[in-house]
Amino acid sequence: MVFVFPFSFFKVAKRLEKFKTTIFTQMSMLAIKHGAINLGQGFPNFDGPEFVKEAAIKAIKEGKNQYARGYGVPDLNSAVAARFEKDTGLVIDPEKEVTVTSGCTEAIAATMLGLINPGDEVILFAPFYDSYEATLSMAGAKITSITLRPPNFSVPIDELKSVISKNTRAMLINTPHNPTGKMFSREELETIASLCIENDVLVFSDEVYDKLAFEADHISMASLPGMYERTVTLNSLGKTFSLTGWKIGWAIAPPHLTWGVRQAHSYLTFATSTPMQWAAAEALRTPDSYYEELKKDYMAKKAILVEGLKDAGFVVYPSSGTYFVIVDHTPFGLENDVAFCEYLIREVGVVAIPTSVFYLNPEDGKNLVRFTFCKDEDTLRAAVERMKAKLRK
Repeated sequence: MVFVFPFSFFKVAKRLEKFKTTIFTQMSMLAIKHGAINLGQGFPNFDGPEFVKEAAIKAIKEGKNQYARGYGVPDLNSAVAARFEKDTGLVIDPEKEVTVTSGCTEAIAATMLGLINPGDEVILFAPFYDSYEATLSMAGAKITSITLRPPNFSVPIDELKSVISKNTRAMLINTPHNPTGKMFSREELETIASLCIENDVLVFSDEVYDKLAFEADHISMASLPGMYERTVTLNSLGKTFSLTGWKIGWAIAPPHLTWGVRQAHSYLTFATSTPMQWAAAEALRTPDSYYEELKKDYMAKKAILVEGLKDAGFVVYPSSGTYFVIVDHTPFGLENDVAFCEYLIREVGVVAIPTSVFYLNPEDGKNLVRFTFCKDEDTLRAAVERMKAKLRK
């Protein structure tokens, strides 16, 4: 007997109905179709360091290929704790306060699902990385969004004060900030910290771009007075070591918060790639000279892209960290960011990301698009030349 089900039978869960195929997948597919240079999705087109890759090969050959301990290979937990101490001055217990995850995206999901109850209010700063809203929706959270606006994307402190309350469960911040490249200032972070302490609010701090801070020192929220006990710090290997496909991330939190993160992690992925964890530990023990060279290299790439975008006619907003730049596309006369990005791919042969997908209210981002400079210099120059030659105001 053949069963024929009506189409409605296959509906997606309501909490995910509004989410389509990610914009990164859509734009990357269009890039392939039109032979466009992809300055959209934030993955490098060059490889990570040889010494880290060799460490992974060594681990595989040594037979480190079965399930890892659920919350991380001890060597990696220790390396994460050591790096955190070096960066923040905070001494943490690698066994009780570090959880290794399958990329920072899973660390974010485990944090939301492990610490947020249905109906809890969580404050986001828009524009925001798209997985934030999706995973909060899975957790059943009530999402409140505060918009950071160009040119400087400063935190509207008075608005934040009017929104945060005793009913707020958590605040999610990202510094350096994707997609704007903004770095939260010490004054902004201290104000956020005082409001969170006053209202007993948790902070989930996504710091995956901490080593790509160009014009100011990165400040970790957990390092501020009174904040470690209420903060989950989220980070990963991929951005800093150009190994995004390895998906090695981690969450750092005091034991009472780590318990919730680990409970969710246990049933999301249970454990993360074993040989890559051993290699990640090797990577995190690299000397500071690696990060200095990384920053120098990215500053050169950023200069190529920023100057090229200005020459092509964009309004370019400041980027102090990450490997992203936000621009205003309206000088070219397209009705919104999606229309402009489609035109840019078809007619110019370059991919950017429309930022309206990073807002609860897409209208707030319709004038802005995001470019990345995590590409080799030849690729950046080729993209810039296409835009200078083919874009028409």
